Amino acid sequence: MDGFARLHLASTEGSFGWRQRTLKAAIDCVGVGVHSGKRVNLTIRPAPADQGILFRRTDLACTVAARFDSVIDTRLCTVLGDADASIGTVEHLMAALSALGIDNALIEVDGPEIPILDGSAAPFVFLLDCAGSVEQDAPRNVIEIRRTVRVTHDEAWAELRPLGPANRAASPVLDLDLTIDFPASAIGHQAASLRLTPESFRHEIAAARTFAQAGEVERLQAAGLARGGSLDNAIVVDGADILNPGGLRMVNEFASHKLLDAVGDLALAGSRLHGRFVAHRTGHEMNNRLLHALFADADAWRSVATEPLVAAA
Repeated sequence: MDGFARLHLASTEGSFGWRQRTLKAAIDCVGVGVHSGKRVNLTIRPAPADQGILFRRTDLACTVAARFDSVIDTRLCTVLGDADASIGTVEHLMAALSALGIDNALIEVDGPEIPILDGSAAPFVFLLDCAGSVEQDAPRNVIEIRRTVRVTHDEAWAELRPLGPANRAASPVLDLDLTIDFPASAIGHQAASLRLTPESFRHEIAAARTFAQAGEVERLQAAGLARGGSLDNAIVVDGADILNPGGLRMVNEFASHKLLDAVGDLALAGSRLHGRFVAHRTGHEMNNRLLHALFADADAWRSVATEPLVAAA
C-alpha cells in the first residue's frame, strides 16, 4: 500500500477518533412500526471490536449484517434480510449510530421493523447518549473514495467523490450536499449540506422528521401499509399546507431528513466513508445503488486503517 494506507489523525477533537467504539451499556425502548402499526421492542447492545452493526430478530432467532449487500427492499424504507426474515426502517437508527461514531453494536428487535418513534433520528441519539460509548482496542477502518462514482435515474442522481488534498491528513471526513424538488409547494426545492460529525448531526439534522403527501398516505393505508403512521411521527403535506399542528422544526426540514436518510443508507458501507456525497432527488434505492456501484469498481475506493499522528520528539 502507498502513503495513504493509514489515515493519520492529528486530533480527535470534534471528530470520530482513530479507534473503534461501542456502547458502554445496553439500552432499550418500545415503539410502533410505521408500516405494521404493531408494538416493537428494541434493544441496542455493546458488541466486540470488528463485529460491525448486526441486527437480530429475536422473534425469529436470526441475524443480519447492516451492509449494503443485505438490503432487499428500498421502496418505502431501507429493509435488510432475505425472503425468510427482514428488518425494515433501519435508516434512522443507522444514521444515529454512524453520526455518533458507534462502529460495533448488536440491535435486537422482536418484529419486522425498527420503531419509528417521532420519525427522526433524535430519539435514537438520545438513547445512545444515555447508553454512553467506549473506545475499543482496534483501529477504525475507513473507506477512502478515490474516484467519482455516479448513479442516475431520470432527473435524479447521486455521486460519491474524492476529497481534495487539504483533507488527506485530517480525521475521516464525509461531506454531504443534497437537493430535493417536489411538486407539493409546501416542500418545493430545498437544499441541505453537512460535514458529518457528532455535533453537526446532533444539532443540524437529527430532529428532521420523515414526510409524506396526504394522498400518498391514503393510498398506503388503503394497501395495508403505514398503519403506524401519524402526525406524531411524520410531516404530512397537502399541496401548500402542512397538516401537523406544530408546523416544521426547521426551515429546510424536508431536505434535512433526506440528508439524514442518506447518512443512514451510506452507513451500510460497513466502514466510515472518507469522501463527498452529492445528490439531487435521491432516495433509499439510489443511495443503495451508489454503494453497489462504488464497491463494484475496485479503482474507486480502498480500505485504510486510522492511526494517531505521533509528534516528533
